[in-house]
Amino acid sequence: MPAEKPIVSVIIPTFQEEKYITALLVRLSKLKPQVEVIVVDGCSSDKTVQIARGFTNKVYQIHERGISRAKNYGAKKANSNILVFIDADVQPSPDFVKKVLNTFNNATVVGATCNVMPSQAKFSEFFFSRFYNFLIRVVSRFKPHSQGKFFAVRREFFYRVNGFNENLPCLEDHDLAFRLSSLGKIVFIRDLTVYEFPRRFRKLGLFKVVTIWVMDYAFYMLRGRPISNIWPSLR
Repeated sequence: MPAEKPIVSVIIPTFQEEKYITALLVRLSKLKPQVEVIVVDGCSSDKTVQIARGFTNKVYQIHERGISRAKNYGAKKANSNILVFIDADVQPSPDFVKKVLNTFNNATVVGATCNVMPSQAKFSEFFFSRFYNFLIRVVSRFKPHSQGKFFAVRREFFYRVNGFNENLPCLEDHDLAFRLSSLGKIVFIRDLTVYEFPRRFRKLGLFKVVTIWVMDYAFYMLRGRPISNIWPSLR
C-alpha cells in the first residue's frame, strides 16, 4: 500500500543551526497528523545535518548557499499541496498545522503568515515585535507582506510565480508575497503565533537591525532590490 500523502510539508533552510534545530524538530515530530519535514542545509560544518537526520530522511545539502536557493530546493522535494517555510530557530505552537489548514480551506487564499514573537524577550524586543506584527497586519490590507520566519503557500501558486527569487540576498519573503498577491489572497493568521530566538537583535542591537530592515525595504520598493548585497549569518 502506498504511503499516505502528507497534508503539509515543512521546509527548513539551515546553516550552522545545531544550537536551535533540535527543539524545532522535536516539536514537529510530535504533531498529529504528521507533517513532511524537509531540511535543506547550506554546507554547515557543525552537527546540523547529523541532528536533522535523526528526525527525518529528507535532509539535503546544497553547495551554493542562499536562503532562497535552499527554500526552492526544499519545495522541489515536497509532496504536499501546502508548503510551510520556517526558520530553524522558530518554535511553532502544536496547533499551527490545524490553523494553517483552516486558513487554506478558503480557495482564494494562496499564502499566509502569522505573528512572530521573540522567545525570552527583553522588553524592547517584545514591544517592537508586537508593533511590527500589528504594522504588517495593517499594511497587508494594501500591499501584502510576509513574515520570513514563517510563511505558508499553496504549492500550485508557488510554482506559478517561480518560487523565491534567488537573486535577492534578503526580503525574498516579501517579494514572494507581492508576486503571489496577483493570484489570490495573502492572509495574516491573527490567532497564530510562533516564537523565534532573537539572535540578530542580541548580536547587532535592535536599533541597528531595524535600520537595516527599513533601508532594505525602502530600496526594494524604489528599485526592486534591497541595498544589502549579502545577509550575514549570525550564529
